[in-house]
Amino acid sequence: MLHDSAAHPFVIGHRGASGYRPEHTRSAYELAFALGADAVEPDIVATRDGVLVLRHENEISGTTDVAGRPEFASKRTTREVDGKPITGWFTEDFTWAELSTLRARERLGALRQASASFDDRFPLIRLRDLFELIDNAADEQARLLRMVAEFKHANHFAALGLPLDELFAAELDDAGWGGGDERLIMEAFELDVLDRLGARGIRGPRVFLVEATGSPVDVVLAEGRAAPRFDDFVSEAGLLGLAGRVHGVSVDKARLLGAARRPGPLFGSELVDAAHSAGLQVFTWTLRPENRFLAAEYRRGTMRSAYGDWLGEFRRVIDAGVDGIFVDHPDLGVEARLA
Repeated sequence: MLHDSAAHPFVIGHRGASGYRPEHTRSAYELAFALGADAVEPDIVATRDGVLVLRHENEISGTTDVAGRPEFASKRTTREVDGKPITGWFTEDFTWAELSTLRARERLGALRQASASFDDRFPLIRLRDLFELIDNAADEQARLLRMVAEFKHANHFAALGLPLDELFAAELDDAGWGGGDERLIMEAFELDVLDRLGARGIRGPRVFLVEATGSPVDVVLAEGRAAPRFDDFVSEAGLLGLAGRVHGVSVDKARLLGAARRPGPLFGSELVDAAHSAGLQVFTWTLRPENRFLAAEYRRGTMRSAYGDWLGEFRRVIDAGVDGIFVDHPDLGVEARLA
């Protein structure tokens, strides 16, 4: 029996150990667990033939070598995704056999040159490969390891006849994870896909991702200009409205570093306390050590790639009382939790 050794808060390897290796690669995920992560977070998108693959977005020119592959030049196109035109190469235009020939590249190569040194070394992987990797790592480390599965552009894929919830349920069953269990957490920026996952009887907490600005795509599709904004979901009334529908919220870290504005959304420990009072867990994304990503008061020097006072910012977020932190560098998340 595996021992659940996770401390509070959970340290979640954001797309693996994406600060050290190109994201969503086997190497990134294996390194995340080796560095002490309690869970890893895959972004899930679909291929034309219904295979769930792990990529930050369905447009893959920034995270693979596809742009330099002449055999796929004809697949470059412009698609509307969540109401925005995007030009590039899209997973839904490839079969898995085609995608499996590509190699991963560091998305932030100019900032993370050490990670970029691994460009073109690792193939893309499928969701089913990550299930196996987590099972193997859990056996090796004799501890419970989790997956925080993020569903990307669910309405977009559903309109193409590729319903992520249905495909995910099948993958769970094939992987021997059944209907889900304590190893699984599910998250999305669209509430309706979380509803569909729950309706399928898939067990595991469902977490609503809350952007810093704008409105959820699925709510805009349903309500148009009357759609509530993300801000509305993190007011006291909004959090109470989410209770019973989801198990938690995951917020941009700026909501934990900012000051409350009344009337308006909650920030910092007030947000966390209100969510906990409503019976909701709180996660936050993404904690990164480089000056480029730190709040101004925690930056040190002028180099964007240099580490600033990351420990100070990480501790401020943790001290707000969150239940989980998404980090690109799992070892730094573990260190901050212990500090």
